[in-house]
Amino acid sequence: MFLQQLVNGITLGAVYALIALGYTMVYGILELINFAHGEIFMMGSFFGLLFWWILEMTGLSKVIPIPLAIFLMFMFSMIATAFLGALLEFIAYRPLRSVTNRLIPLISALGASIFLQNFAMLTFGSTNRVYPAIFPDFGWDILHARISLIQIFIFTTCILMMLGLTLLVNKTKLGRSMRAVAQDYVTASLMGIRVNRIITITFMIGSSLAAAAGVMYGMYYGVAKFDMGYLAGLKAFTAAVLGGIGNIPGAMLGGFCLGIIESFGAGYISSEYKDMFAFLMLLFILLLRPSGLLGQQVPDKV
Repeated sequence: MFLQQLVNGITLGAVYALIALGYTMVYGILELINFAHGEIFMMGSFFGLLFWWILEMTGLSKVIPIPLAIFLMFMFSMIATAFLGALLEFIAYRPLRSVTNRLIPLISALGASIFLQNFAMLTFGSTNRVYPAIFPDFGWDILHARISLIQIFIFTTCILMMLGLTLLVNKTKLGRSMRAVAQDYVTASLMGIRVNRIITITFMIGSSLAAAAGVMYGMYYGVAKFDMGYLAGLKAFTAAVLGGIGNIPGAMLGGFCLGIIESFGAGYISSEYKDMFAFLMLLFILLLRPSGLLGQQVPDKV
């Protein structure tokens, strides 16, 4: 049972980590908590489902090979959600960037979250939408633990995306610009960096990662629902804080830790209290290390 819960926790933690990366990227640049990010995750799941519906209605689902169909589903969802993230930044956050009261952008984020949730409910319905069972029911039995094909796919895909993001931020010109804007966007603009463009790209990258997590979540659990983003987004935010908000490796670590804690709590104690274990762990970490597992104490800017 230990190994089985560990596998389940790593799978769930990989999804949390992908969502948490969006939180930590936006906070690292704007010092803003994008509370609409959970709904971005939800919309990404529905965009993937919408693409599959199009394939079925046109009959292409029986023609296109399954690996290609899965790849196209991810691309459609990630691109559509990236543009949704850019639109969200342009409408809900950019006009409020210069305000001194940090509570105002937070209220705007909550309003955007409520809008997206209701938009999804009116567009896709208030009931659970069944995700297609694309992956065959195939797996391996290792030490009395069942490791399914979709779990391996989720873990591998998440790791590759996290590595790709790390290389993008640390090894590319765009990444240097993102780090410069995160350090001081006023000085970065004086040095010729197009701050608005970099912030929009940051929102697009974070939203596309959340969309990929949404598609994988739908495949794994077999459903998509208009309110699925609330709790998943809250847990991903918890994971970002757990690892150190604004820290990309910390968001990854926090996501995996949260998924494993939740899985072991549900398996060994009670599945009804699985959400409680994650937040108790967050409280415990913040009492001992307020900056998070990999966060650093940064002096206030003067």
